Amino acid sequence: MNIALIAHDHKKDDMVALAKEFAGFLATCQLVATGTTGGRLQMEAGLDVECMLSGPMGGDLQIGARLAVGQVDAVVFLRDPMTPQPHEPDINALVRACDVHDIPCATNVAGARLLLAALSRR
Repeated sequence: MNIALIAHDHKKDDMVALAKEFAGFLATCQLVATGTTGGRLQMEAGLDVECMLSGPMGGDLQIGARLAVGQVDAVVFLRDPMTPQPHEPDINALVRACDVHDIPCATNVAGARLLLAALSRR
């Protein structure tokens, strides 16, 4: 299973906690993440993660491109709805690509827990 993990700055601690909670399952997956998030997941959760560029530098688009060609099976994108993002069009494009290609996408911790729990039972 190929899972993309992305988190805005104020959600990175939540992503690390989530990754630790589901570390057993995530360790069996191919993980891809935007730059800083991926680095933190490697260092703090001990996961093997392929790191793309940071989101503002094009990492969201890199993940979206993989998604469009069938290389991503699920996305956890912990978004910060309270902070404006300079790369909002890229974020919207990634979420839209999930909708277009029927890829499950969780954008908050509660949804991510449900998604990862369901995937881990497959």
